[in-house]
Amino acid sequence: MKKKLTWFDVLNVIFMIVLMVVTLYPFWYMASVSLSNELSVMRGEVSFWPVGFTTQWYERVIADERIATGYRNTIFYTVVGTVISLVITSMGAFALSQKRMIFRKVFMMAIVFTILFGGGMIPSFLVVKEIGILNTPWAMILPGAISTFNLLVFRTFFQDLPEELFDAGRIDGLHDLGLFARIVVPLSKPVYAAIGLFAAVGLWNNFYNAILYLRSPELFPLMLILRDLIIEGKLGDELASQSSAGGDMVATDALEFATIISSTLPILLLYPFLQKYFVKGVLLGSVKG
Repeated sequence: MKKKLTWFDVLNVIFMIVLMVVTLYPFWYMASVSLSNELSVMRGEVSFWPVGFTTQWYERVIADERIATGYRNTIFYTVVGTVISLVITSMGAFALSQKRMIFRKVFMMAIVFTILFGGGMIPSFLVVKEIGILNTPWAMILPGAISTFNLLVFRTFFQDLPEELFDAGRIDGLHDLGLFARIVVPLSKPVYAAIGLFAAVGLWNNFYNAILYLRSPELFPLMLILRDLIIEGKLGDELASQSSAGGDMVATDALEFATIISSTLPILLLYPFLQKYFVKGVLLGSVKG
């Protein structure tokens, strides 16, 4: 028997379509402008589809050494940082999920306390400086390696695993590390995928830590370079000798859009491969508290 559509269903579908269009159109417009030639952009002829298709803006982005350096650094920070974050966070969550852990509730209260109160920018900077990772790649990775939210999601997921599995593992001679590696990790792919995506997106878009902890331009991530290029208007410098003032401004917009698309697309392409795990992992890890 087919379910009869209600007015709520119709309005809900319409609302979601409108929301999707409003959300996607700015991104689509940037893509259209970045694929249009300079004359069409100057005349304001670009609205929905590219006019005078060209890839010259992307060629300039790829040729820019700063962008290439930013890409290399960001890929390193994202890959290494995500792996470290998943390993440390999941191992800590597994320990906290075991009821036989000593001072378990005390540790949990201390961890939850950090959600409400944090040390702030200056104490964080002093800690990074004192442990000797200031102006190093590790300053982008270690300070945010453990997220309280991610740890709580992992912990809740691990608590829901049947205790009989751990008992069977102990009978076979497995210790805690063996239980974690051979039982917990293989059964936790959905939550690992979901939290991994959270961590990867956060690291990919992170420029705040770079502003605080990095001084050498060769260590700057892509987002910090993109911020400097757009805000400081450096992106159009190479066009100044080729265009008039008005034309240079429009060309700079097209170049900026091409840079934004280039920096956003890689992390967007990651989501389709993790989608089947994403919703399942978040729901399984957050149903119970």
